[in-house]
Amino acid sequence: MDSILPDDADYRELRAGRNVLAILTIEDDAQLFRGNRSNFIDLIRTGQSMGFIVYVLTVKNLLLTRRSLKGYVYNESEDIWQLRLLPFPDIIYNRIPLREDEIQPSVRMKINACKKHPRVTLFNPAFFNKWDLFEWLRLSKSTKPYIPTTRKLISVSGLGRMMQRHPYLYLKPESGKAGKGIMTIKVHAEKQLPYRLKIQENKKSATYNCATIYKLWSRIQKQSGGEAYIAQQGIKLASFNERRFDLRALVQKNQRGQWDITGIGARIAGVSSITTHVPRGGMIEDPEKLLVNSFNEEQARKLLIKAKNTAVLIAKQIERASGQLLGEMSMDIGVDSAGNMWFFEANSKPMKFDEPHIRQKSLERIFHYGAYLARLKTEKAGGA
Repeated sequence: MDSILPDDADYRELRAGRNVLAILTIEDDAQLFRGNRSNFIDLIRTGQSMGFIVYVLTVKNLLLTRRSLKGYVYNESEDIWQLRLLPFPDIIYNRIPLREDEIQPSVRMKINACKKHPRVTLFNPAFFNKWDLFEWLRLSKSTKPYIPTTRKLISVSGLGRMMQRHPYLYLKPESGKAGKGIMTIKVHAEKQLPYRLKIQENKKSATYNCATIYKLWSRIQKQSGGEAYIAQQGIKLASFNERRFDLRALVQKNQRGQWDITGIGARIAGVSSITTHVPRGGMIEDPEKLLVNSFNEEQARKLLIKAKNTAVLIAKQIERASGQLLGEMSMDIGVDSAGNMWFFEANSKPMKFDEPHIRQKSLERIFHYGAYLARLKTEKAGGA
């Protein structure tokens, strides 16, 4: 199919047995809609090559009683987005880019209406909350061992108890993204200023040494600005050239609707960064190379297989415990210096993977799963 549809195309005719997937985002006065345009273009191209009709749909234009909706298609030759009347989607893929957009009452109402509506199949309905993730994973004997000790950061006494057990802690905002707002605490009991607080700032970190736990607490309060935080046991991660690294797994559902590993990459922490996120100075590396460097070839191979199996196990449990229909997630998995595996984070709106083999497969998987969902819907409707 041509990458741009003719102006006067009758979309109902055009549909002719093809699946329709809409990429859901939020409207924007200045630029029509929000979100990663290059990602949307890649999705549209991939979907079209796999026989789908794909378009960008804003929450405002998602009218549940209509048979056709206004959506944006990309005109390749002129490099512009055009509004068209398109068939109501079989599948809605939620890519609303920011938490603050998603929690607007009008957006939440629309997503909730979609979840209840018999015509609509929407997957990945919301961003994850860090605390919820750890609660969900604690519920299963199979995933509980992968969770570092995690508590809500509520009081100075609670923090004190945590530091007695774990002299190295990570503090993370419950609704954080891409390493934003992360802090670490290290306790050096023998020093005059025993509490060392590191705060992540763009690509570097600022360090504060505090004499008492109360001074430490007031600095944390100032930094967190009243946002909900969790405190988590710090893990001594395996490192490469004295820089810590973790594994970044992409788990997606396949054409049979089953969770499967799409790919696994690695991220090395920036020189003066406390996280491995690339926007914070982290680097992309080959996971096998890093694991071989920290362990040996045989162990590295086993660890990589274990990481893949662990990621799928965790994805299944998150979906089960959340009660949501999910189709993909990325997750951060750490390997400590003894070869133990730890779960740190999962994201229901994965950013683009820079590794080309993972990226291409990730795009195709969205439509493999989309076709599976559409088939399921048809079977339900027709009893076929």
